[in-house]
Amino acid sequence: MSYDLVIFDNDGVLVDSEPISNRVLAEYLTELGHPTTVEDSYRDFMGTASHRVHDVILERHGARLPEGFDDLFHARVFAAFEAELVAVRGAEELLKELRQREVPYCLASSAAHTWIRTALDLTGLRGHLAEERIFSAEDVGVGKPAPDLFQHAARTLGVPPERCLVLEDSPNGVLAARAAGMDVYGYAALTDPARLTAAGATGLFTDPAQVLALLDR
Repeated sequence: MSYDLVIFDNDGVLVDSEPISNRVLAEYLTELGHPTTVEDSYRDFMGTASHRVHDVILERHGARLPEGFDDLFHARVFAAFEAELVAVRGAEELLKELRQREVPYCLASSAAHTWIRTALDLTGLRGHLAEERIFSAEDVGVGKPAPDLFQHAARTLGVPPERCLVLEDSPNGVLAARAAGMDVYGYAALTDPARLTAAGATGLFTDPAQVLALLDR
């Protein structure tokens, strides 16, 4: 295999959280007087850190979101996660196969550590990821599309960027990986593959099982 480290995004790649979180976010923003569809949320916020929501609303509407917005949003999302969240189909099998093949992997997400661990716990994936292999944008102070998070993960684990493969489902994540000097496969289950390719994806997949075949090339 031509890679020494596989870096997973979490939301949308390991846990099937994107439909839930984007629905809740669109509903909340609309409730606050900033009409937002789920499609708008996917386009504007998927794969980014939470501060981008504040930045976009301020830029477009000249308004600041209320104090406590993030806490209430997270509470609403976590309540929905409790009822609905599952792992992405095939994700656990891929993690098991990588471990069996002794292929090192980690997670690097723009979400906060609390969000990441809540999602992993609810889907039963937490046991597949050692604590020292879970990275959040909180660790570097900036989310994707900045390359800092991926660079931090690779540097911490002692792997050169050119030996890393990132698995991402958002254009912002693809942009971050490419800016970090890494190859990236775009997960096109929910995202238009053309957007992932335009962002610089070096490969595409629609099922986690396909990753193993791509790795074996």
